[in-house]
Amino acid sequence: MWIMATPADEGQLLSMLIKLINAKNTLEIGVFTGYSLLSTALALPSDGKILALDVSSEYYELGLPIIEKAEVAHKIDFREGHALPLLDQLLQDENNKGVFDFVFVDADKDNYLNYHKRVIDLVKDEGLIGYDNTLWCGSEAAPPDAPLIDYVKRYRLHVIALNKYLAQDSRIEICQLPVGDGITLCRCIT
Repeated sequence: MWIMATPADEGQLLSMLIKLINAKNTLEIGVFTGYSLLSTALALPSDGKILALDVSSEYYELGLPIIEKAEVAHKIDFREGHALPLLDQLLQDENNKGVFDFVFVDADKDNYLNYHKRVIDLVKDEGLIGYDNTLWCGSEAAPPDAPLIDYVKRYRLHVIALNKYLAQDSRIEICQLPVGDGITLCRCIT
């Protein structure tokens, strides 16, 4: 399951970005054991908040003792459940639109495009969205008949569709970086 963990260099990048944009209110979709969550929480000011969504609390609870030891657990509002209904619930309240300074998405790749269509309304103007794994083990640029492991093959077309969509979305400026397995940063200009 190590492949699901955020690499250290990406955690450092997230931390720096959060500090550079003076983020105080963030959203994380897909938590796993919480390394990116910890990186975010450590970078936020003492009154900063993270709404963390994950389909299961099992892995989050593995990392929770480290988050508690770092004394940043008070910054995290962890909610267990499928992210799409939770995002739809947030969007029902107009007061939630444009409230997040930073959103980080590292969850089920087949829903990345669905997540984008929702979080774009939740992030503030000039806020930042980060999508993890947008190079998808290099398969994003591989020929269609490239020999790929099943896990990579299963989500490859979803990652390609997201990348194409982001490149054409006039509400954002994008920068794709080869950090970790690729991270695409989207600056909202809505």
